[in-house]
Amino acid sequence: MIVAAAQGADAVAANLVQSVDWLAIAPPALTAAVALVVLIADLFVPERRKPLLGALSVAGLAAALLLLIPIRAGDRSTFCLTSDADVCGYTADHFTLVIQLLVLGGALLTALLSVTELGVTGKKLPAGEFWFLLLSSAAGAALLPAARDLATLVVALEVATLPAFALVGLKRGDRLSSEAALKFFLSSVTATAVMLLGVSFVYATTGTLHLTEIAARLDDVPGTLETLASAGVALTLVGFAFKAAAAPFHFWVPDTYVGAPLPVAAYLSVVSKAVGFSGLILVTVIAFPSHSDVWGPVVAVLAALTMTVGNVAALRQSATRAWSAVRLLAWSSVAQAGYLLVPIAAAAYAGTDQIGSTVAYALMYAVVNLGAFAVAALVARTKPLNRLADYRGLAAERPLVALAMGFFLLCLAGLPPGIVGLFAKVTVFSSAVDAGLGWLAVVMSFNVVIALYYYLQWTAALFRAPETAEEGTETPSPVTAQATGPTLQPAGPLAGHRAPAPVLAAIGLTAAAGVALSGAPQLVLRFAAESLF
Repeated sequence: MIVAAAQGADAVAANLVQSVDWLAIAPPALTAAVALVVLIADLFVPERRKPLLGALSVAGLAAALLLLIPIRAGDRSTFCLTSDADVCGYTADHFTLVIQLLVLGGALLTALLSVTELGVTGKKLPAGEFWFLLLSSAAGAALLPAARDLATLVVALEVATLPAFALVGLKRGDRLSSEAALKFFLSSVTATAVMLLGVSFVYATTGTLHLTEIAARLDDVPGTLETLASAGVALTLVGFAFKAAAAPFHFWVPDTYVGAPLPVAAYLSVVSKAVGFSGLILVTVIAFPSHSDVWGPVVAVLAALTMTVGNVAALRQSATRAWSAVRLLAWSSVAQAGYLLVPIAAAAYAGTDQIGSTVAYALMYAVVNLGAFAVAALVARTKPLNRLADYRGLAAERPLVALAMGFFLLCLAGLPPGIVGLFAKVTVFSSAVDAGLGWLAVVMSFNVVIALYYYLQWTAALFRAPETAEEGTETPSPVTAQATGPTLQPAGPLAGHRAPAPVLAAIGLTAAAGVALSGAPQLVLRFAAESLF
């Protein structure tokens, strides 16, 4: 009897032991491991050797990207229930791999921009802390698209967000940086609290946190709990809408981008947005399809409001002569978030096939927006204010960089030769029309026209002669000129400045990717379509 009882206990224990698919979790796991190595190495590496931490971080992110190749089939899952092998907490499907490619690729380009930024700012950005925080945030962002339960989603979201607070405020003694970090922190904490309340409501009505199980049980919720379930669905979306910078949860974006170090602003504009949209897609399409009548109209209204607020604010910003390029990119990212929301709203009316348009648009946006931030980082090395006037004359000094920047801006505007941008906007527009959201397609059309003004204004500035005096200043007379010295000659934004190789590499990589995608834009949509669950 004792032997039988022991054998029964062993059998139960064996059923509770889960095998871990280490290859499936390798990309985020390796990123997190490199972050720990960098943190420990920072304690022992002397100051003059700190650049080695940057090289290690870049190598770690590149290795994590390469680990996506062995799992490209998209058929791996792990951390599954012992009672049901089809219900898993981590799934490396095509959707996961596409978002991980976007996240880790964005983090790698951010690292390239940061290598030289740390050298310029000197003691203001401590190297060890910076690389640890960047890698930690990237690990959380890479984990989130693979999460298939609400607990893992929330943990991944916080792991991606908490290091970002510190990255934004890492400029020691900088008032703008501290203010930006505080705004980012307070608004994010509020959004997370609301989201956790929604998750608790969903759990109370379904008794599970796994997304597929939630979808099945929400179909059979008792009438007395229907209101609670609907409230939980709506509140859960808030946290992800905040990360995606959807209006009215966008107010943290402009000040945060301006106050953060420029590579961190680039990181937030792409990786943070990818985290928000992948989370929105997972909870709406997988967990809450039965409540599409709740979240569908809400997301549609958010899309219209977000693109309108972003474009109108960017238009006002461009009307100010001394506007900041980073602030304009911040408002542009808000407007782009509105376009990204359109296919998610369409999925509520026309099925999950519409999600491919969001993934395609996200890939295009990530490439060209990181490229635009790379050029902005190059100009900021000699023109810290990063105004419109600072980009005048760029074509005369760096014709290839100016052409790349013009290409990036035209892609964001959706104009040739930025074919990939035009293609992405057409697919998003088509998804709204196919879903019967004609009013949303009309709103999008008006916003695309509004955005043309400030994108083309910036593009034109690249090929103008640089300014020599403030607008409205009278030309000095010969007597005045003789007394005050020779007249200033036009000087471009990079006059006498040698561009760092890592920044040029980031510009070249993004430009090459944008040109390749413009040459075969159908590959983006096909790749995105294969990423569906």
